[in-house]
Amino acid sequence: MTSTVASFLKIFARRMAEPATLSLSPSDAPAAVLVTGAAGFIGYHLALHLIHQGLRVVGYDIVNDYYDPALKEARLASLAVAAHAVASGPGGSTTCLTAAERWQFVKGDLVDLPRLTSLFQEHSFGVVVHLAAQAGVRYSITNPAAYISSNLVGFANILELCKNHHVKHLVYASSSSVYGGNRVTPFSESHGVDHPVSLYAATKKSNELMAHSYSHLFQLPTTGLRFFTVYGPWGRPDMAVASFTKNILQGVPIELFNHGNMLRDFTYVDDIVEGIVRVMQRPPTPQKQQTDGDNAASNDDPGTSSTAPYRVFNIGNSSPQPLLTMVATLEEVIGVGALKVMKPMQPGDVLTTAADTSRLELATGFAPRTSLRDGLTKYVQWYRGFYGPSS
Repeated sequence: MTSTVASFLKIFARRMAEPATLSLSPSDAPAAVLVTGAAGFIGYHLALHLIHQGLRVVGYDIVNDYYDPALKEARLASLAVAAHAVASGPGGSTTCLTAAERWQFVKGDLVDLPRLTSLFQEHSFGVVVHLAAQAGVRYSITNPAAYISSNLVGFANILELCKNHHVKHLVYASSSSVYGGNRVTPFSESHGVDHPVSLYAATKKSNELMAHSYSHLFQLPTTGLRFFTVYGPWGRPDMAVASFTKNILQGVPIELFNHGNMLRDFTYVDDIVEGIVRVMQRPPTPQKQQTDGDNAASNDDPGTSSTAPYRVFNIGNSSPQPLLTMVATLEEVIGVGALKVMKPMQPGDVLTTAADTSRLELATGFAPRTSLRDGLTKYVQWYRGFYGPSS
């Protein structure tokens, strides 16, 4: 571990005593929650929040080299620090859980069914939050096998184990990418998603279909979450906010595809976590079919009309911003202007992402609201603390 990471973790440990924003009572959750992809960006933040709430959290991740594994290892190290701090803090004695009981990490591949089976046999998971997947739109064009393996075979393994071990609720990551070539915005869960423009998007749509089949056949409650352009501290270095921040600080040009003429629904990671936590506590129930003479109700809407215990929600900020606005805001927050290189549209990209989150808000009472400026300010503060002021 580098000295920069080590010093950051010392700061992180001191901040563990700060109150958490969200709440999930241990009485509302199972003895252990499985978070796959716990070394990843969203998985890390979710696991951290659940540890804060005094829950038993088990993380599972392959820790591959799709991007710098050192960042993933630093996330895992900070989770161990958090578990120790919570166990040793004023509230640590209330549940009598040691740091090792609060947080356990298992390194493994989603396609390793025997290893996953042993994990499910060892723990009684009531809720599984499946965030592990091969990410990235452009990478799927050149490395399709990685997506078939992790996102399809791996997801099938998770479904089968959740069914076999009677998991009360499977929450899994879908993506706004499923909307593909859709032109009507904001994107609603009632819109068709049959025109993906990348293999990554196709695998995420496949996950939703696979989940519905298990919900229908085995009454396994499943909720898919379509995430919209997530950013924030500990974020993936291949994402625009992270790569732009790095390049601006280092005086390296940033590349703006489609000449910057794109809209993105930038969503701060804390909002994503709160949405996940609220959904976790609300497993879906089957919806009764409504009929009216010859006009039987459609079963096409994944948000409301399935007769299986199955739902899909958008989680986005509902405030799409032009890419150039994000860059301008980032320049102001950093205090340095960016060198811009305009590029044509890239294969697999979409022009606009915009979330209609009305159904999430109706079901959970929550919709993301963190402003782009506030989120970018927090991200840049973290970035400078973690990597150094001019890294």
